[in-house]
Amino acid sequence: MNKKYKLLVGIFIGLAVLLITAVFYTFQLFFTANVLVDKPDRAVLIPENTSFKELLQIMEKDTMLTDKISFAFVAKLLDYQENVKSGRYLLRKNMNNLQAVRKLRSGAQDPVRVTFNNARLKSDLAGKICKNLALDSLEFLKLLNTTSFTEKYGFDTTTIMCLFLPNTYEFYWTVSVEKLMDNIKKEYDKFWTKERLAKADKIGLTPVQVSILASIVEAETKKKEEARRIAGVYMNRLNQNDLLRADPTVIYAIGDFNKRRVLLKDLQFDSPYNTYKYSGLPPGPIYQPSMHSIDAVLDYERHKYMFFCAKEDFSGYHTFAVTFEEHKKNSKKFQDALDRLGIKN
Repeated sequence: MNKKYKLLVGIFIGLAVLLITAVFYTFQLFFTANVLVDKPDRAVLIPENTSFKELLQIMEKDTMLTDKISFAFVAKLLDYQENVKSGRYLLRKNMNNLQAVRKLRSGAQDPVRVTFNNARLKSDLAGKICKNLALDSLEFLKLLNTTSFTEKYGFDTTTIMCLFLPNTYEFYWTVSVEKLMDNIKKEYDKFWTKERLAKADKIGLTPVQVSILASIVEAETKKKEEARRIAGVYMNRLNQNDLLRADPTVIYAIGDFNKRRVLLKDLQFDSPYNTYKYSGLPPGPIYQPSMHSIDAVLDYERHKYMFFCAKEDFSGYHTFAVTFEEHKKNSKKFQDALDRLGIKN
């Protein structure tokens, strides 16, 4: 009896030790920090059709896992290995396997903040939008140059940039082009309220024409307090059927965005964007206009100025003139300042 009792006690103790060990190991597998241990929060990007093996390689390359075997084991138990979902997932510092796998398995992506502004060309815009998304910027640019695509949103391939109001948007990393464009269009329609549409109609411009003129204003000045006055100069010229004669349109036509001095020979450059040669507005925006510049055109300052010129102190501000004689004097001061600095082009 004594031997039997000792045997049973031994078996019981052995099983207890095994059970405790199993519980302890299971606890460690599930609840011990294993992801981004003592590292800052970081997002893992999982492309479409990524296998679990490929996901492990991604996480290993980014040194996210301390122990990939325990992570894989928990993923297996939670049926995640066969159900990897694409997307961008923000993983937190010192996450345990259970938290990380549950996060990834849920498919609840963390959105990406996408900001696009100050774009001159569609290629610039495509690069800014797609930079932090799974979209290919070259493919997106190709769509912006496709008539059937742009017409779905009420624009042509020349004016499509007017649709993209500079702002910060939130998208999922895996957002489709269609979903992205629908959201952009929704924000555009929200901006163009009945009040703004009525203002555009009152000054004789369509929303697209307002945006095109605003793009010139945006290129002319970064001083918000001057925007309405500059818009007023251009509206005065339009209303008198005069040439706009906007230097930024010449620079856009030539394509030399580092040019600081527009020369007489530049004014002869043949392009529908050269407003020294062709009357009216250019066919499309020359810059991505801000909402402030659009409102500056809608509420342009009523005055008699027909000319303006950058100040010779290079402050970014402008001197305004009613007559050409006044303007010539102002222009000479600025040209002399450029000469003193040796700026020839």
